[in-house]
Amino acid sequence: MSAAHRTPETDAHGEAPGIVRWDLAAAAAARITPPGPKMSARAMQTAVASMRRHAEASVYHVHRITGLEAARDLRDSTVLVVDRAGWSRANAQTFQVLMEPAVEALRRRRPEQFGAAATALGGTATAMEMAAVLGFLSAKVLGQYDPYAGLVSALAEQRHPGGRLMLVAPNILTVERELNVEPEDFRLWVCLHEQTHRVQFAAAPWLRTHMVAQIDELADSLMGQAETLGARLTEAVRALPGRVSGRAQPQASLGVVGLLMGPREREVLSHLTAVMSLLEGHANFVMDGVDASVVPTVKTIRRRFERRSELQGSLDRFVRRLLGMDAKMRQYSDGQRFVSAVVDIVGLEPFNRIWEAPEHLPTEAEIHDPERWIERVLGAGALPR
Repeated sequence: MSAAHRTPETDAHGEAPGIVRWDLAAAAAARITPPGPKMSARAMQTAVASMRRHAEASVYHVHRITGLEAARDLRDSTVLVVDRAGWSRANAQTFQVLMEPAVEALRRRRPEQFGAAATALGGTATAMEMAAVLGFLSAKVLGQYDPYAGLVSALAEQRHPGGRLMLVAPNILTVERELNVEPEDFRLWVCLHEQTHRVQFAAAPWLRTHMVAQIDELADSLMGQAETLGARLTEAVRALPGRVSGRAQPQASLGVVGLLMGPREREVLSHLTAVMSLLEGHANFVMDGVDASVVPTVKTIRRRFERRSELQGSLDRFVRRLLGMDAKMRQYSDGQRFVSAVVDIVGLEPFNRIWEAPEHLPTEAEIHDPERWIERVLGAGALPR
């Protein structure tokens, strides 16, 4: 962040001191994460060029499968092929920008509570905890479309007005080798999912602002309760699956963060969960919309990829549960069932009204009952009799 964006009450990194040292978190994540498969410079350059090529080629297929005009020859965002450290740095920047409004509001409106947050969290200690999270995820994520990258531009002195699409090269290479699948097919398959996210935000230009507002509200509310963080963390850990009567508690599927929330936070999170289920499910719908004419070995890729997720080790499963990643995986399947059901009942064009306005987004209940969404948004007449 340039000097023009700093205030006397923020540090050289533009953040209110004492909450999270995001620069430290990114640097530590890079140190603790293995770099990935070893390849010659020439082989890596060839692989990177291949991923870029498939990222561009997938736009046409997303347009054909979704019927969204926003996907026609879309060139509104940056495509970056990154390593694990690069992914961690990019996400640390995004987390910082998304959290800054809540941190700044707490610091200005309630300085005593800000002090409690700084004491309870501690910038360096929390940075190390965040580094562990970023480090773990950076070795798992294959690709990511970051719609909030435009907000990062002042901080990173970069320009990503349409967001940035990141492909994590070491992870893609690792998984395609583990699965023993055709590399070119697998790379296109991954790109189809991420480019669909890019198209979603292009089709719904209001969606980025809507999501930021919801995240701001959630972060602001959680920051305001920072002085009770220690007690809530203790309660949350005790309530983790397997710790209470051997059964999962209602909010346990959301990870520790979900267990720290009150009623209003859960209401906002429910809305965000529904939206993320839609976005992830729609992207999976597109991936399943390709056939052997596009990805010749698609059936093999799907079968082996699904099998891989079933073979996670116990430690890996525990970390995923702790971070709420089990809930993330359910978003893929729940959202895909919702999209498929709506398209089966009313067709693709009526479904695409979902991108027209915030009021058309499904609720969490509607994700599990697609006909409720059809009746509310399209009218009861759209349902078969």
